[in-house]
Amino acid sequence: MQVRPEISIVSPLWNELPNVVPLIQQIFSAFRDEPRPIELILVDDASTDGTWERILEMRQSDPRLRPIRHLKQSGQSAALWAGFKTARGDIIATLDADLQNDPADLPRLLAELGNCDMVCGVRTKRMDNTLRRVSSKIARIARKTILGVDFRDTGCNLRVFKRSVLSTVPAFNGFHRFMPILTQGGGATVKEIPVTHHPRVAGKSKYGVWNRLGRGIYDLLMIRWYGKRQLKNVPILDPCASEFSQ
Repeated sequence: MQVRPEISIVSPLWNELPNVVPLIQQIFSAFRDEPRPIELILVDDASTDGTWERILEMRQSDPRLRPIRHLKQSGQSAALWAGFKTARGDIIATLDADLQNDPADLPRLLAELGNCDMVCGVRTKRMDNTLRRVSSKIARIARKTILGVDFRDTGCNLRVFKRSVLSTVPAFNGFHRFMPILTQGGGATVKEIPVTHHPRVAGKSKYGVWNRLGRGIYDLLMIRWYGKRQLKNVPILDPCASEFSQ
């Protein structure tokens, strides 16, 4: 019988065949000194290039790898949420599958989790093209203007957080870009630390002006509405609490 994992690493993939093997190898290498049991959940978003078959091949050599697959392509947000629902650990880590996020940074993020509820990576030296860098700067200005918050890099998916954080995050298409904002808005504490960023060396980027920048700014208006309508934790008096805690 497998030991229940304490840490679940979730990574969504769509047509990332060349990156499957190095991704798995680098993640397990990063956690080789981690005493707590882990599981690696790779969520295939209905890939058509052999990504799923390669994940299943790799599963044969390491039972800590847990493959799940969308039967219909549903996007990155849906893939991450499927991974969260599948995860068994009390701590969840996420990263992109293109290896621009460095799995070796995850233990550093985990070490900071004792002081907060979520730790997010900040790509201080981004290895992206001009379009992506400019789009990120515009998005940060828009977040600060519309929401009044100033996280440096909400687009970095290299994160670790306590499972309890999920209770502050509504599931919608695009939620992953706003997780730090939603988490903080729900009363949890969020910390940002610098992480490494690599250029993509295999596979094809799924980035586009509309599917990231354009839709992201559109979603900001929805997040602003949600923040104003969100029910906050209100202190209550419960004289019977001690009776029901026994």
